[in-house]
Amino acid sequence: MNINENDINNSDKPKKKNRIFLRFIRFAAAALVFGIIAGAGASAYQYFFQGGKDRIELANRQIEDNGSDEESLHLDNNSDTDVSLIPTTASPQGIITDVSDVVEKVMPSIVTINSTDIITQYDIFFGRQFSKPVEGSGSGIIIGQSDSTILVVTNNHVVENAKDIEIVFSDESSANATIKGADVRSDLAILEIDMGDLSKDTLDTIRVANLGHSDELKAGQMVIAIGNALGYGQSVTVGYVSALDRVVELENGIKMNLIQTDAAINPGNSGGALININGEVIGINSLKFASEKVEGMGYAIPISDAIPMINLLMNDQALEVAEMGFLGINVETAQDVNEVLAERFNMPVGVFINDIVEGSPADQAGLQQGHIITGYNDVKIETIEELINVLTYSRPGDKIVLKIKVLQDGEYIDKSLEVVLSERP
Repeated sequence: MNINENDINNSDKPKKKNRIFLRFIRFAAAALVFGIIAGAGASAYQYFFQGGKDRIELANRQIEDNGSDEESLHLDNNSDTDVSLIPTTASPQGIITDVSDVVEKVMPSIVTINSTDIITQYDIFFGRQFSKPVEGSGSGIIIGQSDSTILVVTNNHVVENAKDIEIVFSDESSANATIKGADVRSDLAILEIDMGDLSKDTLDTIRVANLGHSDELKAGQMVIAIGNALGYGQSVTVGYVSALDRVVELENGIKMNLIQTDAAINPGNSGGALININGEVIGINSLKFASEKVEGMGYAIPISDAIPMINLLMNDQALEVAEMGFLGINVETAQDVNEVLAERFNMPVGVFINDIVEGSPADQAGLQQGHIITGYNDVKIETIEELINVLTYSRPGDKIVLKIKVLQDGEYIDKSLEVVLSERP
């Protein structure tokens, strides 16, 4: 059979046309897919970036208009846009990495304390006695200002036995201070500076600290410690509240409930401020647990616990025994109920009363044998020594409130007694 060459060529033409048609279909399909993707991308950009930007600006306007005191979320039905939840709090959420603005506002309230004590030493070779000045450093917080004086709170151990006390303010000016009141058990002292010793520029610079509420603290909250670390001048460290109500025994055997923080607290920081991110003083830096096995354990006195004693030390100076107001309990027979006894006998911590002077202010107010004193005005009382200490700031005629625990139906209940102190017999 003869095959004509033209027949072969003619038979290939439909195949070529089919291939060209398939290529066209593929190209058209690819173009259609590309167009869909490009269109979706443009729409996404418009929605997420341009539209998102508009919504962010709208949210910011809502925040500015509504302020930060309203509820955190609300429905906005008045705009032309879709109904949405709009945050109305202006407080930034997230990790805080810069506290410089807070520190700048608080620093004028913090002072450096330089103290000088005179100690007596003996020459073991010649048997001679001589005096030697010993210098110390610490920190303080300005807590009050009157027409004539500036008041600074610090730790008692910073100025205990000091003969001379120098206060250095944030503008580097200095003035001498005297101890207005001090309490060993709370480790607090109030220093007084005569405003006549300060220049107008210094008076315009310094600021009374804003005191917060340590009772509202929670573990994990950020805190800032400011103080005269190692005597080099004011420094800033940042950390977190590690724990609350840590019972720590001091070198003198006194136990205190303190705030534990990992913000670095070093020698010289004592008496300085532990503040929150709002610039409020929530603690008074006290000590650091020093050990090769321990890292990042500093302690501060909770400001809510310190304020009642600060008020006593700030308003009145300690009195001699003859000048003190008379309460009328027998301190020789009274007994401290410590934590061990409290747990063993299911009793509250405080001062257990055995004997009361007949006809005394305590007797007339209704204090009886078996009552347990737990507070004196706003000052927490746990020992006889603490009760006697607060009485040294009370005069005859002062009206005070004794907070007591009374056993009723097998359990202790809270009561308060108003007592008017009399002159000592």
